Amino acid sequence: MSDKKMTSSRRHHLKSLILSIAAGWLAQEKKDDIAAKEAHMAENCPAPNLSGDHAALMETCKKMAALLDRLDEERYDVAAKVGKADIEIEDLKIKVVDLAGVKKPALKKVRMSADAMLKALLGSKHTVNLDLRSSLKQVKKEVKEESVEAGDWRKNIEDKADRKKMFETS
Repeated sequence: MSDKKMTSSRRHHLKSLILSIAAGWLAQEKKDDIAAKEAHMAENCPAPNLSGDHAALMETCKKMAALLDRLDEERYDVAAKVGKADIEIEDLKIKVVDLAGVKKPALKKVRMSADAMLKALLGSKHTVNLDLRSSLKQVKKEVKEESVEAGDWRKNIEDKADRKKMFETS
């Protein structure tokens, strides 16, 4: 096989030829179906004899009604069989998928905030703000100023020394 590719005009020409042949086949198939239907109707449903008296026509009508009833029953039975077969086919398809298993794609790590994720999932409906820090209560710290009394500094040092002795003895 050569390394050259087919030109686009050649490819389009071949494609049009294939499509024209397929269209001819479809037309022939339609004609064959119509001919088969006519042959079946001629074989199974002969033309009624409408000549004769009133009693003969009534008898012909009763025969046709009985034939129609039988055909309706057969059509109903066939439709029920087809429905059951369709359900069974669907069940088998589901079993095949279950047996084959669903391949999970490799997931990529995406860094996305909760707001961006909800916006991607919900679209323009997203109105909830998940910035939890903004909804927290602001607590202001009160600065306690210790009043420094100008007292005797020796007394403070003695108190601290007593505490130190208390920890050392225990």
